[in-house]
Amino acid sequence: MDLQTRKIQIVREFLSYSEESFIKKIEELLFEQRKRMFEKEIKPMSLQEYESLFDKAVEDKKNGRVKNARNLKKEIATWK
Repeated sequence: MDLQTRKIQIVREFLSYSEESFIKKIEELLFEQRKRMFEKEIKPMSLQEYESLFDKAVEDKKNGRVKNARNLKKEIATWK
């Protein structure tokens, strides 16, 4: 059975339940899984990486490669 079929079966099964405690357990399970996946993706930045990014930001500011928030918001509004 392929993954898509399995997911559809799970959703159908889920929709058949009306007990609040069951729904809450599923919500908690999904929340914990999302949290674990998110934590796997986050890796602490080394001091050297941080300092490098900081130095780049300072250089960008010196060379006029920054925008103030007000102008950026105006520009973003035109993207829609």
